[in-house]
Amino acid sequence: MPTKDLRDWIAELERAGEVTGVKGANTTEEIGGIVDIYMRKMGQPAVLFDEIPGYPKGHRVLANILTSIPRCAIALGQPANTTDRELIQWWRKYMGDKPSIPPRQVNGGPLLENVYEGEKVDITKIPTPKWHEGDGGPFIGTACLVIMKDPDSDWVNAGCYRIQVHGKDVAGLMMSPGKHGRLIMTKYHERGLPCPVAVVTGMHPALFMLAGLEVPYGKSEYDMAGGILGEGVEVINMPKTGLPVPANAEIAFEGFIAPGDTIMEGPLGEWTGYYSGEARPEPAIRIATFMHRNNPILVGAIPGVPPNDNTFYFGTYRCGAVWNQLEAAGIPGVQGVWAHEAGGSRFWLTVSIKQMYGGHSKQAGMVAASCHAGAFNNRWVVVVDDDIDPSNINDVIWAMCTRVDAREDLEIIKGGWSSALDPMCYDYDGDRRNTRTIVDACIPWSRIKTFPKVARNSKELESKVREKFAKFMPRSG
Repeated sequence: MPTKDLRDWIAELERAGEVTGVKGANTTEEIGGIVDIYMRKMGQPAVLFDEIPGYPKGHRVLANILTSIPRCAIALGQPANTTDRELIQWWRKYMGDKPSIPPRQVNGGPLLENVYEGEKVDITKIPTPKWHEGDGGPFIGTACLVIMKDPDSDWVNAGCYRIQVHGKDVAGLMMSPGKHGRLIMTKYHERGLPCPVAVVTGMHPALFMLAGLEVPYGKSEYDMAGGILGEGVEVINMPKTGLPVPANAEIAFEGFIAPGDTIMEGPLGEWTGYYSGEARPEPAIRIATFMHRNNPILVGAIPGVPPNDNTFYFGTYRCGAVWNQLEAAGIPGVQGVWAHEAGGSRFWLTVSIKQMYGGHSKQAGMVAASCHAGAFNNRWVVVVDDDIDPSNINDVIWAMCTRVDAREDLEIIKGGWSSALDPMCYDYDGDRRNTRTIVDACIPWSRIKTFPKVARNSKELESKVREKFAKFMPRSG
């Protein structure tokens, strides 16, 4: 059964050797600088910062949280030795079954150990790093939940949007157009009403993971998290807004966004590996209540040059979603899907198929580039044969080098679904587009029986020598 809050998860990570501790790093540049170094190679441990200058001992920061398959697996209640392919299949099954358990109201919890209202509100008491040198300030919300309730229904949405600290009781909130939080806020503002909002940082990582996915409109991330956890998330209602927040969370605050009330927000080093342009006006949260556990832990999922903590976890989910949607569209023979981290798990997709007919590979590429899970910010779709591991970039590039004829095997699609964070998008602020390329890197169907034979072990020889000389073998994969 999955762990139930952040501290349970950290304990599981410690038992699996997936956490390292750093003492004495400051929030102005050192924590961010250290995290940048750790994130450059996937599989490095999570980093728990303690004894942070200027803050009480016990106030900690956790970062580099989900840049490894074992940490993602543990968050989802799976064994630490789960492989990336097994995690993709887990997501496929989860999306097919759609288990859902609503949250459970409780009377109290550790989050209420320290509660401040009015003039006593001071979110700067939390050690919040400036994650990159060129950031516009400290960002308390990177691995967070932004809770809003639809004014027309009982739907509670929990999205992950970036939150910048602007003072003791003011935070900036950036939500891209079309995102659920932005749609809900607009409903309040069109009626001349302030939008109630609660922000949570430091909760069970399954909640953060779901908050960053394309959850359908009207579906609550709380319900979906309950399906993963096996029981309803324990929540308490914030005193001013009534919005539900996890009772075991580390840090939470609530407030209101008034119509037209903006503050200059950003820039932030984003998941594409580039800063998000210049500071621009974004909604301001005027904070009414601030609360935290004793010895609170701020959690950061830091975007930056891939691999980064803001997109790696998303890859296995996206692979599962694209795979399911390919099969739902009638594409047979799908053997694997991989969303390469070099593209922030969005810009590059590789699909492996067992070819069954002429045009099969190009059909698979067209669908992968335009299905819901594959379309947003996509730039490259590469289709390979079933002898190619789509997660092995060397194999993929080898297939591109030896099985692609640019005259026949490249297709360009203009006007694709993109976003302002795409540094190569075009059109204007309200209509971001890009161009994407489909690469058919499969053996030509007309030559599939006569194409040169691959100079690699047969499956039979591979199995034989691995079994006989197991203690000498490098790890498979």
